[in-house]
This record gives sequence, C-alpha cells and structure tokens, in this order.
Amino acid sequence: MAVSIRTAVAGLCAGLVTALLTGGPVRAEQHERTWDLSTGAHAPRARVALDGTTGTLSFAVSRDGRTVIEPSPVGIVTQQADLSEDLLFLHGKDRTVDERYRTRSGKRLDRRVRMKETRLSFATATGARLDLVVRASADGVAYRYALPGASGDVLRETSAFNLPADAPACLGTYRVDNEGQFVRHTAATAPTGEYSYQALFETDGGYTLLAESDLTGAYSGARLAHDQGTYRIRLADDRIVTDGPLVTPWRAMITGDLATVTRSTFTDDLAPTSRIRDASWIEPGTVLWTWLAGGKEAGQSLAAQKAYVDYAAERNWPYEAVDAGWYYKPGEWETVDPDWQIDSWMPELVRYARAKGVGIVVWIHQRELDTPEERERWLPTLERWGVRGVKIDFMNSEAQPMLRWYDTVLAETAAHHLMVDFHGSTIPKGIQRTWPHVMTLEGVAGEEKRTNTAAHLTTLPFTRNVIGSMDFTPGAFHRVGLRPNSDAAEVGLAVAYESGLQMLAGTPGSYDQRPLARAYFDQVPAAWDDTRLLAGRPGEEAVLARRGGDRWFIGGVYAGAARTAEVPLSIGAGRWLVETIEDGTDGLVLRRQILSGGDRFAVDVVTGGGFASIACRWRPGITTCHR
Repeated sequence: MAVSIRTAVAGLCAGLVTALLTGGPVRAEQHERTWDLSTGAHAPRARVALDGTTGTLSFAVSRDGRTVIEPSPVGIVTQQADLSEDLLFLHGKDRTVDERYRTRSGKRLDRRVRMKETRLSFATATGARLDLVVRASADGVAYRYALPGASGDVLRETSAFNLPADAPACLGTYRVDNEGQFVRHTAATAPTGEYSYQALFETDGGYTLLAESDLTGAYSGARLAHDQGTYRIRLADDRIVTDGPLVTPWRAMITGDLATVTRSTFTDDLAPTSRIRDASWIEPGTVLWTWLAGGKEAGQSLAAQKAYVDYAAERNWPYEAVDAGWYYKPGEWETVDPDWQIDSWMPELVRYARAKGVGIVVWIHQRELDTPEERERWLPTLERWGVRGVKIDFMNSEAQPMLRWYDTVLAETAAHHLMVDFHGSTIPKGIQRTWPHVMTLEGVAGEEKRTNTAAHLTTLPFTRNVIGSMDFTPGAFHRVGLRPNSDAAEVGLAVAYESGLQMLAGTPGSYDQRPLARAYFDQVPAAWDDTRLLAGRPGEEAVLARRGGDRWFIGGVYAGAARTAEVPLSIGAGRWLVETIEDGTDGLVLRRQILSGGDRFAVDVVTGGGFASIACRWRPGITTCHR
C-alpha cells in the first residue's frame, strides 16, 4: 500500500532539482494515490486520495457503493507550514483497534470497539511533516491530523465536507451555548452561515452525522461554515497555541441507516480511555430539579428545598438539584458575599437529604471556578459538605483557553468525587468516556426554551443525543402553553432522551395531578443496558426503546397532526406485557396489551403527541411491569 522512504526521498530530490533548474516552485513529482479503509462489506468505506500534481489530499466516504461524503479537502495550516498542498507521500502503517470498556451512563454500559486504522505520513518539500490518521468501524469513519514535530501555532484547517446538493439535512444554527434549533434543509439550500458541529445528512449511502471527538485544551472547538453544499471546519480561535507535537481532535462521520446512527457510540469509542480508576462513586439517577419548578426564589429558601427533598424521598428519586440562588443573598444576584456563602444553609440541607436517602446536586456559575484559588475554595468545601454533584453553568465558549479550563475542572471535580452537569456548554465530543463523572451536558435547546417546536423535539434523538448525554430537563407538565407537545409525549421524553442525571423539571403538584406519569418516572432508570430505534424520521417522529435489566422502556414523540401510529415491538422474541401511557380525552390513560416480539402495536397520538411504555416478559399471573 505504501512506497518506501527511499523512493519518496528520491522523488523529493528530483522535484528540488527541477525547481532549481527552472526557477519554478518546489513540487515533488508523484503519481496520484488512493487508500481505502473499511471493516466489512456493508460498513462505511473511507477513501483518501493524493493528487499527484498539486499534492493535495481529499477524503470521501461511501457505503455499499453509494456516496455518503463526496471528495472533500483535507489539510491544516500552521505558523510555519501550509500542510494542505504540495504534500509528498512517505509511508503508511496499519493497525487494528480492539477495545472493551464500561461506562457509568449512556446508551449502553458495556461497549466493544472494533476499528481499523491507517496512519499515512506526508511531508512538504521543506520537510514539514503531516500524518493523517484514519479510522473506520461498522458505524463510522474519522480522521485526525498528527504533527510529529514542532510546527508552530495552528492558523486554520482546510478540512471540509462536500455533501450531495439534494441531501436532506438537519442543522442547528451555531451558538456559543449550542442551543440552536434544529431545522430541516437540503445540504445546498441551507442558508450560508455557521452551524453546530452535529449536523445530520441523508444521502443514497444512508444517514451521516458530522461530529467531533477527543476535543481538549490542546486545540480549539469547531463549527461548520456552510456555503453551497460545502461545510468547512471553522475553529473558535484565529490561532491555536502549540508548543510541540500536536494531535488534533477527530473529524468524525457517524454513518449507517438511521437505527445505526441513533444507537452509535462512535464519538465515545474514538475518545481516550477513562482517567478515573475507581468510578464506584459515580451513580446515575433521576433528579428532582427545582429551577423551572420554583425558580430563584426556591433556590434561596431552605424550607422550600427541604420540601423538594421530602418529595424526592417519597418517590425514591435519588437526587434533588438546587439551582441558582442558594449562595446569593436576596437582592444580590450578581455578587457573592464570601462570608455569607460560608455560612450557607447548604450543609444543613445535605444532612437533611442524606438522612432521607437523597443526594444533593448544586448549581454554580463558572466564574466562581475559573481560578485555582476559587476552585480550591469551592470544590473541597462542597465535597466536605457531602454534595454529590455540581451543575456548572455559563462557559459559553469552545475557544482554547476555555477548553483548558475544562481540562482542569474535570480533573479537580473527579478528585473531589463530584459528578458534573455542564450547562451553557460545549457538547459531549467523547468527554464521557474519558471523564465518566460527566453525567450530562446541556448544549441543547431544552425544556426552558419557549420557542421549541415538535419538529425540533423529534430531531434531537438523531442529532444532539447521538453524541452523548443530553440535559433537556423533561417533565415540565406545569408549563402548559410554553411547550409544543402533549403530556404523554412529555412522559416519553424521559426515555427518548438519554441523560445520566435525568433532571425532571416539573412541580410536585403537576406530578401529583398526573399519577400515571409520576408512577412511570418512579420506574425509569437513568443508565441503560441497550438502546434501539423502533421507528423514526427526523423532524417527524422518534420512538426509542431502552433496556434496563429485563425490562424495556419505550418513549415516542411525534410532530404534526393527530394520527394512529404503528410501532414495531422489535425488542426480542417471546411474549411481552406492554403498558402504554397515552393522551386521553380527560388526561393520561393507561392501556395494557400482551404482544409477541416483532408485533406492531397501535398508539393514538394527538397533535404534537407521543407515548411512553414499559414492556416486561409475560407469563400467566403477570399483570403489571411496575415494581
């Protein structure tokens, strides 16, 4: 597959001699070359091509002989060298990646990684080096750049993705908090502009989600800059500071049919292994979240928070989250009084909750943790009080300095046994494999938004939630008129959307008014043994089944007019008792059926509606799946 180093050097010398004699630019003469990488007949196939005249690289993806990504430019430009052209091939090296790992949360806890990798080494006429590392698996392909020597700061990438012009696309306008709405376009007709790096396209070769993995403070976050069907990598920084050899994040393409993309853990699989040796203290679970339920006023009231703890304890929900306001004096929203925070009622609340079997998660602004002194003040204190997790808010940047802050705070929260929920944040990008105490991240237009549409809700399982846990905060039944979906759809979101800390956003009163929803939330796990897509079409419908132990939980959300939906029970052979919560004339209703695996069952869906089900093995005498 590769030529020898001696042959490469000979070609380089010939190019130098020609340039000196003619006075022209230095360019090595070489033949066009291509390299293909795939793990099997029906898996995606990556093709790297080197233009023998220009020395430029391109990257294309196909599946079953059909186009997924058209030939697209590959390259990077540093302070010292343009590594996007005039490249000469040196050599290649292949290896197999075969790993097993276990997570604490996510679509499934036990993971198996099987990938093929090739490392292609190139050089410019001046000796600047570029290695292109390519990986392929059954559900995706990816590449990254490795700069073996000191090459100076990175100025930009020439990386881009050329999509077939008529490919349907689900795109979210880029925002620093990654909370843009997902809207359907085609690849070419989407407005010129910047989009979040979690873009879904449908081509003849199947669905492809563009994503990123292994992003750290060694680099800069990326977004997609679109122009006429080409989606270029645009970095958050004009200059990325480097001080030696560099390895960039993975440019990932999760590829397959829609079920494969939805179930994929490819971005986690690409990421480095866990940095936490003993993860036994990391425990996913349901959280009673008090912000949408009571707002800032609840956060400033010990009595209100104790009442929420009482309710969580009654429901056997393992956590209660205290949001903004708990370390501010009333009327001092923008300032922190150091003496007052030390005298906070939080230790009393933690003791009260612990006695009732409830853990406390606390909100904290990023600005309280952005220096070593502040982190030394806060993190040991929260650990000493017995707080179980922190919800850190308002990073609102993927620039290199903020990513370096992430690197630091991830290590320090882990050292103090604090689980983490990031808001106003980046999106996962493999972070949960490396740092499994990151239970969830926002990076989504979630329940707080008053502008959400039902189409947006049915797109999220195929875009944002594919790449990692998503803190959408479902369950806000009391926000009637502020959400686009029905009550049954709201119940279904607790399964359709995966989050290691599933923050339920409703009031205790709203749950008590809907006992079927309340009982369902009592049963739903926050960590899953398996995930399957039963039915779906981005922007139209999403029905996901997730297994916890020997039971399957099914959540369905729909956009558009009322209908009778047909749902395939693709959860295994045998007889199943299926309990389904639907919207009725006077509220939620429960229906029980005994079905065989592979049967289709009908659900009456209202406009913007949905459903939630539990399925358990049936045998004579079994009348309910609830435990």
